[in-house]
Amino acid sequence: MPLGKKFQERELENALVAHIRDFLMELGVGFAFVGSQHYLNIGGEDFYLDLLFYHLELRCFIIIDLKMGEFKAEYSGKMNLYVSAIDDQLRKEHDNPTIGIILCKSKNKTIAEYALRNVNTPIAVSTHKLPKQLQENLPTAEQLEMELEAAVKGLGDDQSDEL
Repeated sequence: MPLGKKFQERELENALVAHIRDFLMELGVGFAFVGSQHYLNIGGEDFYLDLLFYHLELRCFIIIDLKMGEFKAEYSGKMNLYVSAIDDQLRKEHDNPTIGIILCKSKNKTIAEYALRNVNTPIAVSTHKLPKQLQENLPTAEQLEMELEAAVKGLGDDQSDEL
């Protein structure tokens, strides 16, 4: 994955968190925000969930994984890992099974169906469209890459000054 896409995902996440009230209203009644970049330790490895919610009426955790590009089959395996870990680590006996939602810019319906066909955990794939205000305020992948390159070059210059 190009570095720009990862930064765009984080920018989208940060924008959503900053506007969490509006985002929760968009999701619907009953969503309680648990956190962004929610830390999980699975088998000694560190993982971070983009967004974690608890739905008060459904009585379950809901994980949202944000993707700036088209859905890829491997996203379903990662979401299945997250759902299983949340069920084991956070879910209480009175809670219903965790639901995973993969929010992508676009999806190939056939690939999404095949990727999820034999998965027993509740996982959905949906597309997102950034609100116009966010589209105008978020930097492009190219802008982020240029800024990163400039920052890395600046670090190299600073380190050579210290030597």
